[in-house]
Amino acid sequence: MKDIWGAMADPTRREILRLLQNRDMTAGEIAAQFSVSNATISHHLKILREAELIVSEKEKQTITYRINMTVFQEFLAGIASAFGTGGKEHETE
Repeated sequence: MKDIWGAMADPTRREILRLLQNRDMTAGEIAAQFSVSNATISHHLKILREAELIVSEKEKQTITYRINMTVFQEFLAGIASAFGTGGKEHETE
C-alpha cells in the first residue's frame, strides 16, 4: 500500500509538492530550490513516486515530475471523510 502519510510527513517533500502545484518541473529545477544535495532531492522524489503522489516522465536525459492529481484528490477526500466533511453539507435540526 502507498505510504502517503509517510511521504507527506517530511517538510521538504511537502515543499516539493507545493512547487509542483504551479508547474511540472525537472529534477534539476526542483533541486535548485533547496540547499541540500541532489542525492537528497532524488531520495525525496523517490519516496513521493513510491507513494504515487507524483509521476515522472523521461525524455532522453531529462526527467520531468508532476503531481498525480488522482491520488492527491483521493488522499484529500480520505482526510475529509475521516473528519466527517465528505463534501456534503451538514444537516441542521
